[in-house]
Amino acid sequence: MKNRVLAVLLALCLGAPAWAQNAASTESTPTAAQLRDLRAAAERGDACSQNELGDMYENGRGVPQDYAQAFAWYRKAARQGHDDAQNNLGRMYQFGWGVARDDAQAVAWYRKAAAQGYAAAQSNLGYMYREGRGVPKNDAQAIAWYRKAAEQEFDKAQYNLGWMYSEGRGVPKDSAQAVAWYRKAAEQGHVYAQYNLGWMYDEGRGVARDNAQAVAWYRKAAAQGDADAQFALGNGYREGRGVPKDDVQAVAWYRKAAEQGSAAAQFNLGWMYSKGRGVPKDEAQAVAWYRKAAEQGDADAQSSLGYMYAQGRGVAKDGAQVVAWYRKAAEQGHAVAQYNLGLMYAQGRGVTQDYAQAAVWYRKAAEQGDTDAQYDLGELYAKGRGVAKDCAQAAEWFRKSGEKDIPTCR
Repeated sequence: MKNRVLAVLLALCLGAPAWAQNAASTESTPTAAQLRDLRAAAERGDACSQNELGDMYENGRGVPQDYAQAFAWYRKAARQGHDDAQNNLGRMYQFGWGVARDDAQAVAWYRKAAAQGYAAAQSNLGYMYREGRGVPKNDAQAIAWYRKAAEQEFDKAQYNLGWMYSEGRGVPKDSAQAVAWYRKAAEQGHVYAQYNLGWMYDEGRGVARDNAQAVAWYRKAAAQGDADAQFALGNGYREGRGVPKDDVQAVAWYRKAAEQGSAAAQFNLGWMYSKGRGVPKDEAQAVAWYRKAAEQGDADAQSSLGYMYAQGRGVAKDGAQVVAWYRKAAEQGHAVAQYNLGLMYAQGRGVTQDYAQAAVWYRKAAEQGDTDAQYDLGELYAKGRGVAKDCAQAAEWFRKSGEKDIPTCR
């Protein structure tokens, strides 16, 4: 079958200029003479030239970028049975480039290329089944198409097949199989597979836990610019997991990830500045990085930024800002922020004193096991502040807090 498809493809491409007779784009910028020859061949009906010209218009390579022109040339080649063009045309429909987005048409063209054994189209068809785009959602079909592509060594399909095994979608959950497929893709340089394989080693999922191997795979992904891997590598250096403890290296990797917008890395970089670990202590820098993460919705950063405003560290004291940031974190379920917001209400700092609101926020934190909140909620019950006085409730919350010095309640 593969030889037959190759023979058909060669037949489709016999009229192409020599430099453009590959199934895939050369990814080079043609000279003016080459472009003239390519266009002439495409207009004569040579499918490879049509596909190549479509790629050039899609990517602005040697011609101004023009998705409508890319779509038009891909369609000419696809209608002649050119598998790469059929896959490309499916992609244009999927993303709405040069044509109205149409998932059903995307599926139809992916299916044509997939039926010819084209691995990228098989993988794309698997994705459409997995997400239920253009076809009813069907994980078993997704697995089937991913597997066809993966067995052709297509790295994206190997990665996706690993993910399906990891999540138990379309197949029984099997971490060992996930590791096997991630490894195949990772060894081909697939960045997400490298990160996920590192994570599997870190967690001991499907493979014996091995922090050194985790670091090795994180490093490969981090070198390709993956922010999650850079963050994980920073954690490894900060904690001395899989590498010698090295705060300077931790800061360097956190910074790489933070500059790409990783909220978790921005928070950790802020924390390193606040503690003077790996960098000179600089609370203004800590605040700056906490703010970046907080504005992305990171609850730890929001809580920490509230604390910095409360203490006047790296920023002027500002009770209203304290309350605002604690509230953002508290509403996400952050127990420390819930307790601190309760405290602000109890003390009337940055907000009108309101024991009932204090009780509300103490309770939320207390129910998550925060011992300070449990004790202070007990005290509100003992004194009848914000809640009806209830010595039994007070005693229960005092008991949960583990405090031995318990106020009298009568």
